[in-house]
Amino acid sequence: MNRAVKRLVTLVSALALSAITVPAAQSAAAPGDYWTPERMRSAAPLDLRTTTPSALRSTVPTGEPATVAPLAFPNGGSAWTGGGAVVRTAGRVFFTYQGRNASCSGNAVTSANKSTVVTAGHCVKLDGAYHTNVAFVPAYDNGNAPYGTWAARATFATPQWHASEDINYDIGAIVVGQLNGQSLTDVVGAQGIAFNLPRADNTYAFGYPAAAPYDGTKLVYCSSRTFNAFISDGIGMTCNMTGGASGGPWFRAFSEATGTGTVNSVNSYKINLFPNWMFGPYFGADAQNLYNQAQAA
Repeated sequence: MNRAVKRLVTLVSALALSAITVPAAQSAAAPGDYWTPERMRSAAPLDLRTTTPSALRSTVPTGEPATVAPLAFPNGGSAWTGGGAVVRTAGRVFFTYQGRNASCSGNAVTSANKSTVVTAGHCVKLDGAYHTNVAFVPAYDNGNAPYGTWAARATFATPQWHASEDINYDIGAIVVGQLNGQSLTDVVGAQGIAFNLPRADNTYAFGYPAAAPYDGTKLVYCSSRTFNAFISDGIGMTCNMTGGASGGPWFRAFSEATGTGTVNSVNSYKINLFPNWMFGPYFGADAQNLYNQAQAA
């Protein structure tokens, strides 16, 4: 993607043959100690809105297919009150970006190391530099960390995101260290993850949007049928979540009763002209390769 096209998208918060690993902490305090309730509450959402030119008006996707039965479907963006596993596996990702405290979202997934969090690429690296003080707070609750603050010991991005921040590969992974002698997914559980699935399906997206009209205090969800994206090779869905939701999981086969599903994308970017649509990268072979490297770390 050329530089001009990259400016067209809004990042709201990618995976290939070899991933990039960087130190997770580069400050005097360890990330787990750095993120006090006050710093978490004041962390700015990573939100880079831009203006979309009128030329894009001719590339609007076709209308969405008819929806189906579940009570929470479709939904453009509301606080999740259904409970279940997603309340524990989803959380906020905190980090220092260009000298300021910022936030995204992420989700713990099934992994060999029981320590892998999937998020967006720009939630681990942006504008040519990797973030510092990276930490994951599952079940974040308005400054509270009921399951602890999990400091990253390594962060990963695809070579494509590492080299040029290509929006098609805006996927990242965080491997956290143990906390009190326990591994992340032994404490909060994990969601499944899958690759190379059909592009159109009923999908639920989750995140912690912190830009207006949201405030980052609640887990928010959207639900709709996905469609082929434009500007990127990814997928899109109806969703009005804002900055801070970046990196939050997209689920196929999501059960409202249990709060479980299969992760197959993450919140990546929005376009100003279409604020009610969210776009995410397609989880193909590159995503699978990154996941495999992260879970082996």
